[in-house]
Amino acid sequence: MKIEIVGKNGFNVGKRTEEYVNKKLNKIEQFFGEEVIDITRVVLKSYPTYNAVEITIPAKSLILRAEVKDPDLFGAIDKAVDKLLAQVRKRKDRIKNKLEKEGIKEVYRNLDIDDIEKDIIAGQLVKNKEIDLSPMTTEEALDQMELLGHNFFVFLNKANHKVCVAYIREDGNYAIIETNNQ
Repeated sequence: MKIEIVGKNGFNVGKRTEEYVNKKLNKIEQFFGEEVIDITRVVLKSYPTYNAVEITIPAKSLILRAEVKDPDLFGAIDKAVDKLLAQVRKRKDRIKNKLEKEGIKEVYRNLDIDDIEKDIIAGQLVKNKEIDLSPMTTEEALDQMELLGHNFFVFLNKANHKVCVAYIREDGNYAIIETNNQ
């Protein structure tokens, strides 16, 4: 597993921190082997009262992600790895339960990757909603988002005709994600 460790908000990644992250992520590597298809990204952020750790592991069949805040950096790393291990265990349990329920021959005879992905997503997706996109300015979209009491809002930007998502960041500021249609 290739690991990229990045420091943000003035955090400098030292050798001790890098070794600690590598040691902890080795626990997860044994579950994947060659399945990790991209670089595992670890982002370490420093704030006045706490540290934040974000770990993203892109694998063939899913993407694991954990984000943790803690006053102690190493405690935050431990908690993030624990979250990732819980996600791995949950995935393994689903596969194991399916094997026990249907029998191994039956599962492999009817193995459909799309079904497995749907099972994983089905445990997480709770609502599907369609919206009509009306052209509006960014300021109008932010006003709509506040009026609705949501923490994000999808809109069609009047200025550039791109589908955008306005959202409230953890620091309380607003941000916009613009799509590129190709």
